[in-house]
Amino acid sequence: MRHATLLMVLAALGLAGCAGFSKDGGFNTVAAATRVHMGKDVAWPRSGADRAEVDARVAELLAHPLSVEDAVQIALLNNRALQAEFQELGIAEAEMVQAGRLPNPRFDLRHAAAAGQYDIEETLSFNMLALLAMPLVHGIAQQRFAQTQDSVVLIVARLAADTREAFYAAVAARQSLSYLQKVRTAADTGAELARRMVAAGNWNRLDEAREQVFFKAAQRSLARAQLAEASANERLMRLLGLTPQQPEPAGLQLAASLPELPQGLEDLPDVEQAVLQNRLDLRLMRMRLDELKDELKLTKSTRFVNVLDLGATRVRQGPREQPYEHGYALALEVPIFDSGAARVRKSEAIYAQAVDRFAQAAHEARSQIRLAYAGYRTAFDIARQQRDEVLPLRQTIAQQNLLRYDASQIGIFELLSDAREQAASVDDYIASVRDFWIAKSQLDAALLGSAAP
Repeated sequence: MRHATLLMVLAALGLAGCAGFSKDGGFNTVAAATRVHMGKDVAWPRSGADRAEVDARVAELLAHPLSVEDAVQIALLNNRALQAEFQELGIAEAEMVQAGRLPNPRFDLRHAAAAGQYDIEETLSFNMLALLAMPLVHGIAQQRFAQTQDSVVLIVARLAADTREAFYAAVAARQSLSYLQKVRTAADTGAELARRMVAAGNWNRLDEAREQVFFKAAQRSLARAQLAEASANERLMRLLGLTPQQPEPAGLQLAASLPELPQGLEDLPDVEQAVLQNRLDLRLMRMRLDELKDELKLTKSTRFVNVLDLGATRVRQGPREQPYEHGYALALEVPIFDSGAARVRKSEAIYAQAVDRFAQAAHEARSQIRLAYAGYRTAFDIARQQRDEVLPLRQTIAQQNLLRYDASQIGIFELLSDAREQAASVDDYIASVRDFWIAKSQLDAALLGSAAP
């Protein structure tokens, strides 16, 4: 019995010694996947030196007007919510290491003495069930750790997608504000001319009132544009992890305008291949299925015997000179009332539920990709029509009205009205280009599985 106990202890120590913490905490896998899927770097600063290095790189990027790729890189380096998600790696690794270690042995002592007679029982026992189940339990914990790594990659991808959309919205809001300021200036000029002409007796109150209405509408539009620009800027700043003081002294510098429309559209990718190979969320669900399958196997393995403790014991009954009697102690749960059928049925139901949810998620992923591509195509068609048809027509109208004004065929107010309409059409074009790039970002997110759930 002593030899068996010794071998059991040595085996337990050997298995427990295999479970240890990695140097990177699982972060290198996340960083590598981020470079593959997004071509970007992520950082998990865990010291003052690491934080200083990240701050220096962020400051370097902020020193010039940001492109959308610069903005995404800053977010992946500096967003503190993302840093908090990286801590999930530490939690999952700790659970994995813990799963690779046996519970401590249990020592039981019963001691009684009277009139020089002793009744002593000492038992050192081990949880044999935990020892036998350790490979499977540790394997499940390893699967959960891998799931956590993929889950963090998915969060990184979602942050990148959100940052892209916020960047396009912020740049478009600034461009729109610039053009609406021109509209307001034109309306202000018209209103002032109307006041002067009425004062000189050359105009009536009705026409002046119309110009005042245009002016007030331009004021409202400008106020809304200023609020939209501030809101878009604040959202982008939050995603970048910046405070108003960080981009000083010049403030947050963005690209002067949105990127130009591409020459053509990308073809709709193979939806089946995208779903089966590229979607991070479905890969995560497949890993969860594997984990549940192993949990079901573990539940079935421990269905009848849920407690099994084995250990060495020694007993003394009699005077102090009486030698100890050596033996062993075995404790197990007798499955009389609970055969474990309910636990097995629950595990089977959980696994079947996960299978159905995965099938539905794959179905929805295909639909999501098709819908995102339709939005991408439509947004491109609208923006291209605005650029190639509407804006040239507005330019032609403006040129013809200028000629008519020079020939005294129309007055200054008609010319100012046309200027307002032309600026408004440019603002519509900016919005259509913004919508296209956001639609492109949403398509990329749908293909990667990083669209908002």
